Amino acid sequence: QVQLVESGGGSVQAGGSLRLSCVASGRIFSINGMGWYRQAPGKQRELVATITSAGYTEYADSVKGRFTISRDNAKNTVYLQMNSLKPEDTAVYYCNARIGTITTGLNYRDYWGQGTQVTVSS
Repeated sequence: QVQLVESGGGSVQAGGSLRLSCVASGRIFSINGMGWYRQAPGKQRELVATITSAGYTEYADSVKGRFTISRDNAKNTVYLQMNSLKPEDTAVYYCNARIGTITTGLNYRDYWGQGTQVTVSS
């Protein structure tokens, strides 16, 4: 019923920038919080940044000052602008959204994208 599709990943040298996008589609009634998570090889998935429907943001300490999360509610899209990338930012990045569908209304549940690879070389 609902899909999250990420784009914008790729390979970049240290110090470079990438912009990730994630579009939610399907039988959407309402989207609450949206966010980005990442998982590096051999590590647990970790929170990168979140944004509420009102635009309040939170960031992991490791990305503060370098990454910026934003969203376009009209387009059901969340973005992650990543600047000053470091090799330790290498991971699969996943989009997350808490969505109420046409069927469930304001009874939100978590949806995940399929992930997009970000590789930063030194």
